[in-house]
Amino acid sequence: MTTIDFTKSPDGLVPAVVQDYQTGNVLMLGYMNAEAYEKTQVEGIVTFFSRSKQRLWTKGETSNNFLHVKELLVDCDGDTLLIKASPDGPTCHTGADTCFNEVNQGRGRFLNYLQGIIHDRKVNPSDQSYTASLFKKGVNKIAQKVGEEAVELVIEAKDNNDDLFRGEAADLLFHYLVLLEEKNISLDEIIGVLQQRHAS
Repeated sequence: MTTIDFTKSPDGLVPAVVQDYQTGNVLMLGYMNAEAYEKTQVEGIVTFFSRSKQRLWTKGETSNNFLHVKELLVDCDGDTLLIKASPDGPTCHTGADTCFNEVNQGRGRFLNYLQGIIHDRKVNPSDQSYTASLFKKGVNKIAQKVGEEAVELVIEAKDNNDDLFRGEAADLLFHYLVLLEEKNISLDEIIGVLQQRHAS
């Protein structure tokens, strides 16, 4: 594992890129010295060294829009940090979601994580796992379950209970991912088909 080397810079600062751990969007860029890095690790809240104020500066100390650390990575050269964080609110002091004036939306990256969990349940089954029990029943039963969930979603679509509709939509999406795994087809492949159709 690479460790951060603050001695590479004459001022002892390294750039720290902050990324939303759910959307993957880059929120901001700041700088850390060894003290800010340690404080960030200990408290789980992103703290920078402010070059203008010449002191430690915890993001959100005035706005309460803190950045909660989910993962902290060091690049291959040991001189740049990538911080995956959960923001309490807009990151930029202007009120924008990001310092690059982008809208920070979309949790689609979680589907990649969920795919990994589903794959693990397939290759490392346990008697306690519902997902593993689906794989044990085979592709026909999994496909049947997808069909059942689709019908239930259609039924809920005709009513006005949005919470139930969301639940059925989540059930359908989950079982669809299980079916893809059973067929050894990745979600990226399906997205690729959609991209090809969009481009044509």
